[in-house]
Amino acid sequence: MRAYVFTDATLARYAGRFVWLSVDIDNAANAKFISKYQTPGVPTFFVIDPKAEAVTTRYVGGFTVASLKKFLDDNGRKETSPGDQFLVMADRFATEGRHDAAAKEYEEALAVLPKESLRYGRAAEGRVLSLQMSHANQACVDDGLELAYKLAGTVSGANLADMALDCESGLKPEERKAATFAALEKMVRENVTSTKLDLSGDDRSGYYISLIGAHDAMKDEAGAHKLREEWSAFLEREAARAKTPEERAVYDSHRLSADIELGHPEKAIPMLEQSQKDFPDDYNPPARLSAAYRAMKKWDEAIAAAKRAIPKSQGPRRLTIYRGLADAYVGKGDKEAARATLKEAIAFAEALPEGQRNANTIASLKKKLEAV
Repeated sequence: MRAYVFTDATLARYAGRFVWLSVDIDNAANAKFISKYQTPGVPTFFVIDPKAEAVTTRYVGGFTVASLKKFLDDNGRKETSPGDQFLVMADRFATEGRHDAAAKEYEEALAVLPKESLRYGRAAEGRVLSLQMSHANQACVDDGLELAYKLAGTVSGANLADMALDCESGLKPEERKAATFAALEKMVRENVTSTKLDLSGDDRSGYYISLIGAHDAMKDEAGAHKLREEWSAFLEREAARAKTPEERAVYDSHRLSADIELGHPEKAIPMLEQSQKDFPDDYNPPARLSAAYRAMKKWDEAIAAAKRAIPKSQGPRRLTIYRGLADAYVGKGDKEAARATLKEAIAFAEALPEGQRNANTIASLKKKLEAV
């Protein structure tokens, strides 16, 4: 969105109504904010009452310029109906990580909000996401499918089908229903290529990822491979249309994933080397280069790239790079260096402030150290 949406000059008219704040979730200075306003994914948007420091709106996902304007315009009016009040409370519970309570409040909001309203779609997405975050996969599938039918032809409907397909893929094989899978898969396939929906390229790429994951879960190797080829071709077209280096780099991570999954990680090297030149202070290009080189079993190159990325990174993201560096050392056969890297990663993880420090992550790193 930073590359494609926030650059639009027409958004300037909202400057008098909203104070814009961008929060880097990797920066330790923002740990207190992140702890108070929890984000299940990036991007997440909050509208916060500055006096009460309370969330009045939360939305997880991206926008196009047009949909962002609708979102901001909708937040310009006061909450007056019971449905609005249920939605505010649901967003606050979700922000606190109380996903079960949030799901119930979103359900209450859906019962009274007008179906044609923007807030109904937002409540529907919030309901299904909260069920997903609660690991209530069957309810996520059932509600997601029902709401996706109700909101067919809208972006919210497309997002609901996508989330429900993810939840269907997360069910045990004996719990899945062929008819449900087929219905959701058909919806997401139609949405990913729809010319009527106001979707970003990044959104469509996310739908491809869900489709691929669903076919992987169903053990459909041929179908998954074909989708990966379609996904890769789509990403190449989108990147080729980019007008700036920043717009092109939006697709770097997905293009790398597609190249690795299709078995030709070397294809990503020129792209990532260019991004490394274009954004010398960004940890992402060297971190992604390291991943590509690991897939190619070029251990020295992977180690060098990871070492370039680590000092440029902060917070939990640095831990992912440490993991990759340790894997490269193991691949090279240098277990002593791998253990030293993991010990450094554990010390870094334990020193992170509350809001960034994660006990499960630390335990996982310690388990990885024991295995080396």
